[in-house]
Amino acid sequence: MMYNSPVLVVGLTGNYGMGKSTVLGLFRELGAVTLKTDGIVDLLLHDAGVLTKLRQILGDSAFADDGTLIKAKVAAAIFRDRGLREAVEGLLHPLVFEKIADILGKLRKEGADKKVVVVEIPLLFEKEYSRRFGKTVTVYTDLETALSRLGEKGVSRNDALSRLSAQMPVEEKIGMSDLAIDNSGTLDETRKQVVKVFEALKLIGERDDRHSGA
Repeated sequence: MMYNSPVLVVGLTGNYGMGKSTVLGLFRELGAVTLKTDGIVDLLLHDAGVLTKLRQILGDSAFADDGTLIKAKVAAAIFRDRGLREAVEGLLHPLVFEKIADILGKLRKEGADKKVVVVEIPLLFEKEYSRRFGKTVTVYTDLETALSRLGEKGVSRNDALSRLSAQMPVEEKIGMSDLAIDNSGTLDETRKQVVKVFEALKLIGERDDRHSGA
């Protein structure tokens, strides 16, 4: 179901190390409302009810003595175990989309009908969430650029390749997207692309408003 909102809601995705967060920041600088689903998940992981359900799925070993979730241990466990990963996603993802709907509802009340909202969502196509969004954008780089940047952050080549191999090939995501941004070059080169994409998205939002009689 697509979000019922007076704003144009855009799903932004890409693969590990390819710069989704960088591009999201550039959209924010240009005036877009930006949301990170990972950030929403972090908030949910402080909710007592959510933690109780996660304990039922993951077991006591996933929690520290103070009751907080050991995120690194959970990440490793769900990467290895597809069934466990799907159980966790089945719990968290509906809650994430509820939060997004709440935020869009607040924007509607504030009269932000000309705004573009860009939501960074890693599993946009893998989970068939693209239908929820008015437009989709994929951020990409070549493989070696992604590996090099991840290496600068302390991620080993083997770990990076393992994680990338578990994701849908970015070429497929580009083909499924309405728009794409090549983040292989300099930040200034990426920024110029983001400006063009943002202007296109604003025009789409304005056109949709006119057609809807808003």
